[in-house]
Amino acid sequence: MELITDPGDERIADYRALTDVELRTRWEPPHGLFIAEGELVLRRAVKAGYRPRSFLVEAKRAGQVADLDGAPVYGAEPDVLEAVTGFHVHRGVLASFHRKPLPDVGDVLRAARRVVILEDINNHTNIGAIFRGVAGLGMDAVLLSPTCADPLYRRSVRVSMGEVFAIPYAFLDEWPGGLAQLREAGFTLLAMSPAADGVPMQVLSDAQRERPALLLGAEGPGLSQHALSASDVRVRIPMRRGVDSLNVAAATAVACWELCRSDLA
Repeated sequence: MELITDPGDERIADYRALTDVELRTRWEPPHGLFIAEGELVLRRAVKAGYRPRSFLVEAKRAGQVADLDGAPVYGAEPDVLEAVTGFHVHRGVLASFHRKPLPDVGDVLRAARRVVILEDINNHTNIGAIFRGVAGLGMDAVLLSPTCADPLYRRSVRVSMGEVFAIPYAFLDEWPGGLAQLREAGFTLLAMSPAADGVPMQVLSDAQRERPALLLGAEGPGLSQHALSASDVRVRIPMRRGVDSLNVAAATAVACWELCRSDLA
């Protein structure tokens, strides 16, 4: 471990101002890096083949990453960590990783049977929760519109508990025109909407469930009219007590379970 006493030390520049979303969004993808927080999450990143640039830990926790090779380990006292990152690093362990090139959309689709497609979801917490639900409930991949938040942003990674590393994903650069690629690959586009004219999820036909591509939009506005028009079927989760909809991450989880429950029978 190399001890860091100066928050301005250039060796830990990757970790500066981690709470500044705008700054980190401008900094991380162009520099080909992302930050993982917590020992479990960073170990999942290593297991998934992401190459570490460095580790930054509370000095007394250096032993937690002693078995991880390939990058320098920097240690600091809590006040220095907070001065660098902008928050109290209560988990005591951070790591900076090199990003991997994203797969081509076609390659993602060839390896998938069921996919989730997100439009304009720019809340990092929702992105992370969606990836965790997708991983745990049986979907195979995630596609994102160009306006979605970065799945490898620190908060997304943390909320997903590292499941963003387990699920293949890609951005559909052409939106919504790129949705035609899914139909050509044999997927049925299922647009999630609270509208009363939607088909209840539980009565979808076997054919509609065979290769589903589940479309979900942002909190509030939901899917755009363009995305709705590009879909094959509008579907809904039946609600009670006058509640019109669920949080997008919760809705994704319910819909994924419904689409994948036959595998659990």
